[in-house]
Amino acid sequence: MPRLRARLENLRADFADLGPSGAKWARLRIDPLLEHLDTLERLMHSDEFSGEFSRLKKGVVLFHSDLVYLRQNVMGLQELLLSESRRLKK
Repeated sequence: MPRLRARLENLRADFADLGPSGAKWARLRIDPLLEHLDTLERLMHSDEFSGEFSRLKKGVVLFHSDLVYLRQNVMGLQELLLSESRRLKK
C-alpha cells in the first residue's frame, strides 16, 4: 500500500504540471483514491483487525478487491496522464 500511495502522490504532482485540467483530474480521481487508501490503512492498523493483519495482507477477498480497484485506477490514471500530456504537446 505504501507503493500505491507513492504512485498516487506522484500522479497528483504530474497532473498538476499539466495545468488546470490536470488539477481537476487530481481532485476528481486521485484525492478520493488517496482517501480510500487512508481508510483501508486505518482499518488494517485498528485494534479490531490487529490479530487479522497477516490474513488481510495476504488478500482476504474484500481487501483484495479494494487493492485491485486501486491498482486499476492507478494504471488508468497513468494512461490518462500520457494521453493528456501528448494532447497538450500538440
